[in-house]
Amino acid sequence: MRRLKQLRTYEVALDKAGFGPVAGVDEAGRGACFGPMTVAACILPPRPVKALEGLTDSKQLTAGKRELLYDAIVTASTSFAIVHISAAEIDRRGIQAANLDGARRAVALLEPSPSYVLMDAFRIPGLPMPQLPIVGGDYTARCIAAASVLAKVSRDRLITAMAEEFPQYGLEAHKGYSTRAHLDAVRRHGASVQHRYSYANIREANEVYEGSIAR
Repeated sequence: MRRLKQLRTYEVALDKAGFGPVAGVDEAGRGACFGPMTVAACILPPRPVKALEGLTDSKQLTAGKRELLYDAIVTASTSFAIVHISAAEIDRRGIQAANLDGARRAVALLEPSPSYVLMDAFRIPGLPMPQLPIVGGDYTARCIAAASVLAKVSRDRLITAMAEEFPQYGLEAHKGYSTRAHLDAVRRHGASVQHRYSYANIREANEVYEGSIAR
C-alpha cells in the first residue's frame, strides 16, 4: 500500500474498500500497579487534519504535545470513547480479560458504529465487525495513535486528581507505575484501595509494610 500522510494508509485503504468508518483502539496503564487501566477507541475522518501533524504513539510524545493533540483529536474525530477499568476489576478478572472487555465496551460506545477495527498488537474476541491487530500499530496507524493519546491523557489526568487523595505515593511523578520511589512508598505506608493487589510487586511491598507494623 502507498504510504500516506499522517499514518492514514490503513484507514484510507479500508475506507476505499468499503470498510469505513475505521476505528482504532489502544490502552494506557496496563503496566501500572496503581489505579485504572484506560482504553480508548477513536474514528477519524480519512482526510488529513492539519492539527494532527506529529501524531504518533503517545509514549513518543511529550506531555505538552499529548495535551495539544488530545484536544485536536476530540475536535476532529467522528466519534471517540474512553473507558476506565478499575484496579478492583483488574484484580478480579486479570489484566488481559479486563483489557479485552474494556476494548469491546469502548468500541460499542462509538456512534456511528465502525465497520472495521484496528487494534494495537492483539485481537479483540467478540467484536461484531472485522478487525486487524497491528504490532506497533500506535505508530503505524493514525486512528490507533489517536486512541493511544486519548487513553494516556485521560488516565494521566485521572491519576493526577487521585494524587490529591493519596499524596503519600508521589503519583504526580510516576502516574502509578512501578518505580522504585512508588514501591518504597508502599513499603512505608501500605497499599491503598486503588493499588492492584494481584500484582506481585504490590503484594510483596505491602507485606513489608504489614510486617513493619506487626513488630
